[in-house]
Amino acid sequence: MAKEAKTVYSFPKNPLEEVRASLTVFKGKDYVDLRIYYKGDDGEYHPSKKGLTLSLDLFSELEESVRKLAEAIGE
Repeated sequence: MAKEAKTVYSFPKNPLEEVRASLTVFKGKDYVDLRIYYKGDDGEYHPSKKGLTLSLDLFSELEESVRKLAEAIGE
């Protein structure tokens, strides 16, 4: 079954990689996907296996973890 993805934000990690935050649908279920994309020999970006995919049920937990990280960085 095909996987649909809508990238909502991306930023460069280094000259050959970028991080993409996407909303995806797989087998009719919605997910949040944070993934490293690498630049291939063809000059295009391709998804790597490095990433995190969570059901929307866990999105608030992800939000809280980022909030806690921001607090820890600020200490």
